Amino acid sequence: MTEHRSDFPQFYITAPQPCPYLPGRLERKLFTHLTGSKPSGLIDNLLKGGFRRSQNIAYMPYCDNCSACVPVRIVVDEFAPGRSFKRIRRANADIRTRRLKPVPTSEQYSLFRGYIDSRHADGGMADMSVLDYAMMVEDSSVDTFLTEYRIGPDEGDGNGDDLGQLIGMALCDRLSDGISMVYSFFEPDMPERSLGSFMILEHVDYARSLGLPYVYLGYWIDGSRKMRYKTRFKPQEHLTPDGWMRAEDRE
Repeated sequence: MTEHRSDFPQFYITAPQPCPYLPGRLERKLFTHLTGSKPSGLIDNLLKGGFRRSQNIAYMPYCDNCSACVPVRIVVDEFAPGRSFKRIRRANADIRTRRLKPVPTSEQYSLFRGYIDSRHADGGMADMSVLDYAMMVEDSSVDTFLTEYRIGPDEGDGNGDDLGQLIGMALCDRLSDGISMVYSFFEPDMPERSLGSFMILEHVDYARSLGLPYVYLGYWIDGSRKMRYKTRFKPQEHLTPDGWMRAEDRE
């Protein structure tokens, strides 16, 4: 009789469904449940090895005849912002940043709802309720944290005083060799700030301050306009069948 260790992950495959990034294609996912019974090192290796986390599920694409989804990470120590990134930093010099425990609030959900309705009204997250949002934030078995971005008066002392306007949030995981950006959202009516890019730049700085070599950006998909912005953050590495390789070495 074969015995299965309770801490060894069991993997499952989803049924085919329309790909949200490449029209006319179907996607499938390989996934496993992340629980407290799984060794932290195993979970860490999954997330460093191409899996992404959604609540307590780790998943990766497992599509028939398609390998368009490529895991991407920024090489922190060698990253040097060019002119456009320097302009973005200057445009957001008035932002105050705080790291927080993964605790959802109604203020966060209001920002999230506005972002989704404006940018992704036809996406898979369009119907997320406040409870769904709360689960996304707090349902985690890894070292997860929030980063908030505010502007305006800074009179808050934690007792209900005004902390200023919340204009951006990022949900991230700390891995042994970097920061994995799980999901971020922001005020959609401030295009001049390029808040999505700014939050990535800010997390590169944060990872550098912690001595962590990488910032993980999830998947880049060649041919997907939604993913094009990720190629701007160089140098970066892509996960290939031969391991992590510099993006320029794959071209």
